[in-house]
Amino acid sequence: MDGVLADMEGELVRQAEVLFGEAMTRRLKAHAEATQQAAESRSTAAAQPVETSDDTPAARDVPPVGAPTLVRLNMTARQERKLWRHVESIENFWETLVEIEPGVVSRLASIATDRRWEIIFLTKRPETIGATAQVQTQRWLESKGFALPSVFVVQGSRGRIAASLGLDIVVDDRSENCLDVVVDSKARALLIWREDEAQMPAAAKRLGIGVIRSVGECLDILTQVDSAPQSQPGVVDRVMRLLGLKESATT
Repeated sequence: MDGVLADMEGELVRQAEVLFGEAMTRRLKAHAEATQQAAESRSTAAAQPVETSDDTPAARDVPPVGAPTLVRLNMTARQERKLWRHVESIENFWETLVEIEPGVVSRLASIATDRRWEIIFLTKRPETIGATAQVQTQRWLESKGFALPSVFVVQGSRGRIAASLGLDIVVDDRSENCLDVVVDSKARALLIWREDEAQMPAAAKRLGIGVIRSVGECLDILTQVDSAPQSQPGVVDRVMRLLGLKESATT
């Protein structure tokens, strides 16, 4: 969900401004710009965590169990914990997010209906005040045009979940989740990578992980594959061939 369809980090930046003030947001944006420039120049300099004068790193003060890692915000552990506590106090927070790619949920719903795809939305969202994270996510998807969505709030390895549910393809924006999929299941993983190509995990293709730039591109590929003659190899193999990938080294 988050990072694939819903813009969680964009909203968290706004909430960080509410909580820490505009100075924090300016530093976050400055850090993001500096990181992007470093990636473009292929610099090896490591970026440092953003800190405020009254807030120091505290490894023992960690975010709530299940909270997505705020990689792009680059906050200290204490700041991250404070932000999540703030988010947990916002009623139905998960319904406030916007689509990263406007209209893509509705497009997914239309294609899934026409082609009889079975879609399961996986998320590790922590609870907030209001409805459960599952219900909030279902309402959000319905508001964007996907009727009767199947939502699982999950923990643990995405690969084991994919194996237990018998999934064919898992789409995620986290390389570690995609690695779990190719290691712990027979499903194929598609990594949504919107960052600079220089920062792309080098081992992705070697491990049989397909790398795509957007959900829209993902739907184009899956639609093209699904339209192939039935005499051709199975849908998963067709996806891999279209992406120029060989069998995963882990299978």
